[in-house]
Amino acid sequence: MVKKILVSQPKPSSDKSPYFDIERKYGVEIVFRPFIKVESLTPREFRAQKINILDHTAIIFTSRHAIDHFFNLCKEMRVIIPEDMKYFCITETVALYIQKYVQYRKRKVFFGTTGKINDLLPTMVKHKNEKYFVPTSDVHSTEIEELLESKKLQYTQGVMYRTVSNDFTNDEPFDYDMLIFFSPSGINALMKNFPNFKQDKMAIGTFGVHTAQAAKDAGLTIQLEAPTPKYASITSALADYIKENQG
Repeated sequence: MVKKILVSQPKPSSDKSPYFDIERKYGVEIVFRPFIKVESLTPREFRAQKINILDHTAIIFTSRHAIDHFFNLCKEMRVIIPEDMKYFCITETVALYIQKYVQYRKRKVFFGTTGKINDLLPTMVKHKNEKYFVPTSDVHSTEIEELLESKKLQYTQGVMYRTVSNDFTNDEPFDYDMLIFFSPSGINALMKNFPNFKQDKMAIGTFGVHTAQAAKDAGLTIQLEAPTPKYASITSALADYIKENQG
């Protein structure tokens, strides 16, 4: 029986989240508690990469995290971004988030429609004379590098933020019937916090193939996975799982 579920993500900002519908419908308790958190590099750590942001004429943003840490770190380093800087964003949602830091109407902002970086590539090729800067996490794929190099675009990739374990305190209860993970980093953080972790009757849910593989590599047995042909989202998979395991 599943009564208390830990979702390793921040609590949704909207009360219309499907998670709250699941709580009401099935009488379960869902606790939102990330296993990982993202933090900025210090100015000193960034400068050690010997990157001058003002050598670039365009920034590629793949997430809102990237935007936050880029502008915050620039502020700490007293780097003033010029008015004519161009921004290339993976989605319109990410592009609109830039308004948190700059006046959107004054900037040249471009964005893709599918959420995949290769969808943005034709637009970047049209601006082939730009010098692109790509702010990234300490753990990232080589996809962007490979795509930019395939079109011979000028770019620099720089680490501006990192993922670290959001450690549990000694007095923090860990009495869950189910844990749901969204990244391999979350699985790693579980094992760091609980080196002698035994799954026993605790159910494990994962989102994404890499997260599922990390769970299996850690010796965990997965009870629900998404996305699949049957379940597009983790919430639809979770609702079905609870329904089947309530009695």
